[in-house]
Amino acid sequence: MHKRFTNIVNHLVALGKHFDTKELNITILKSLNRYWQSKVTTISKLRDLTTMNMTTIFGKIREHELELGRLKYEKEERNKKSIPLKVNSRKLDDDSYGENMNFMVNKFFS
Repeated sequence: MHKRFTNIVNHLVALGKHFDTKELNITILKSLNRYWQSKVTTISKLRDLTTMNMTTIFGKIREHELELGRLKYEKEERNKKSIPLKVNSRKLDDDSYGENMNFMVNKFFS
């Protein structure tokens, strides 16, 4: 998003259009959907949009995105279920090993 937005703004500036910093910042924040609403509100309330540059805003958005990804990953890791396998330490001959392996595979996939 940052790259596309900057590219569009640069082309418009080359055509003679002038933008205020605040105008650009508000446009960036308005383009975000409801998923980002909490971050948009935080940036709008705590920062002065007239002095904040686009790179800082995109950095804050990226920082928030990485944090959400980390939290999602941690939640998925907690929800993973593991299946303990019982191991028998005695040595098996080839025939009983094959039978036990078939039994285990059938139990595992059924």
